[in-house]
Amino acid sequence: MKFTGIEHARNIFLIFLGAFIFSVGINYFAIPSQLAEGGFTGISLLLYYAFGWSPGLVILVLNIPLLFIGYRVLGKRTFFYTLVGIGASSLMLELTVPIVNLWGAPPKDLLLCALYTGVLVGAGLGIIFRVGGTTGGVDIIARIVQKYFGWSIGRTMFLFDFAVIASSVFLIGLDMAMYTLVTVFIGAQVVDFVVEGLNASKAATIITNHPQELARTITQKMNRGVTILNGKGGYTGHEKEVLYVVVGPNELPKLKDTVTQHDPYAFVVVHDAKDVLGEGFTYGK
Repeated sequence: MKFTGIEHARNIFLIFLGAFIFSVGINYFAIPSQLAEGGFTGISLLLYYAFGWSPGLVILVLNIPLLFIGYRVLGKRTFFYTLVGIGASSLMLELTVPIVNLWGAPPKDLLLCALYTGVLVGAGLGIIFRVGGTTGGVDIIARIVQKYFGWSIGRTMFLFDFAVIASSVFLIGLDMAMYTLVTVFIGAQVVDFVVEGLNASKAATIITNHPQELARTITQKMNRGVTILNGKGGYTGHEKEVLYVVVGPNELPKLKDTVTQHDPYAFVVVHDAKDVLGEGFTYGK
């Protein structure tokens, strides 16, 4: 996909915005509460607690050798936005220190601080990820390991984060490490929410003995398109037509009622469909 200069400028702006939000979470909530994190951010925080080293500088230094190694596995566009993401996060971690110092002390409740950290860090990283950027670190390592050793990206990131958080027990104590787990969990949920978007919908797969009639009924009653797929029974070997339809969350009860009224014996599977694009969801609205 090619981007215009305006789109590139917009993406870079969003990466800096995400880095700012991420840095506020770290500098205003995590550090004063002695919370850790996963990945390179967690390593930088542990080194800050132990030696007073700047988290922004540590993240930058740790990422420099990885950038040379990871250039081939990232691709030109991702590599460029990763460079921007690393630079922006390192810079914002430095620039937001005097800003948050003007805001006074954060809440004394550690659980609240863990939640605020997770939300802000997750929102900031989610914005960066949504435009195709990364903040380097474990993401690059995971891609390298996947290419040369076949491990999944999620598995590598989980093991690395677990190792960092487990190591933090010796420096910040078991209680704070547990609060850190809360932060990481909340952050992961917020990242998914931001990256996948607000266009959450429900997708239904329907197996019925009257597919054509039911498809027509759904289209007429709900004004939703229905896709008819060719299927085959695994046990009987009989050919079947399977209906696939995507509706908004508020339309799901009506869809269920429509299917039940038309064919009480229909087999229906409903699952989440996130970030739905297309006519009826993002076009024409």
